[in-house]
Amino acid sequence: MSDASALDVAHVSHAYGTRKALDDVTFAVPAGRFCVLLGPNGAGKSTLFALITRLFAMRHGAIRIFGHDVATTPGEALRRLGVVFQARTLDLDLSVQQNLAYHAALHGIGKARSRALAQAVLERVGMADRAGDKARDLSGGQMRRVEIARALLHGPRLLLLDEPTVGLDMQARTDILAYVRRLVAETGIGVLWTTHLLDEIHPDDDVIIMHKGVILQQGRAGAIAAALDVADIKAAFARLTGSRPVDVSELV
Repeated sequence: MSDASALDVAHVSHAYGTRKALDDVTFAVPAGRFCVLLGPNGAGKSTLFALITRLFAMRHGAIRIFGHDVATTPGEALRRLGVVFQARTLDLDLSVQQNLAYHAALHGIGKARSRALAQAVLERVGMADRAGDKARDLSGGQMRRVEIARALLHGPRLLLLDEPTVGLDMQARTDILAYVRRLVAETGIGVLWTTHLLDEIHPDDDVIIMHKGVILQQGRAGAIAAALDVADIKAAFARLTGSRPVDVSELV
């Protein structure tokens, strides 16, 4: 494994009692790349995120963020990490600014600096004009933008997003995906984006296909399709997993 990678996952396994959720999972996310962790519901994507973020204790394998092991040097690892979980995590009774200020305090950022950082990240996601509004008054897409802003507040070099477009309408999905891709291009941040929606993947994206806790294939989306002699990543996913691809249009 290379310390230059944004994220290295090596031989990670995890079980809930007798049910194995992850089985010898190994992959890397290069710095400055948009990487998709693709799998149907129940594939193990959320379990993997819980291990990366230390919500669950590591039992088997190793996870490193820019060379820092999340088990042995968690402070160094996690300060380089920003996370957007699938479930909404904003405090609905606080304003947008207050939600960001609380996050800043958790990272040891002082009040004056946190205000300046909050202004900058809210401007980046197009939410600066809603800083004083309570989170409960935002739409689902606006909440996601604020959660991304919050994840970026402490200057991470790796961003994890777990099914970030679930529950959003078509326009909000399109906007969030385009924003994160632009963020990678403009800042060089590494991104691991989990999804079960094939339409969110471009042929040049790095893709990790996971099914029932096992990595079935990884590489550029177009290269995976070519290696399996199929038309595209949708057909590759169907062949590898036996699952019918989910199209975004089916969810609206």
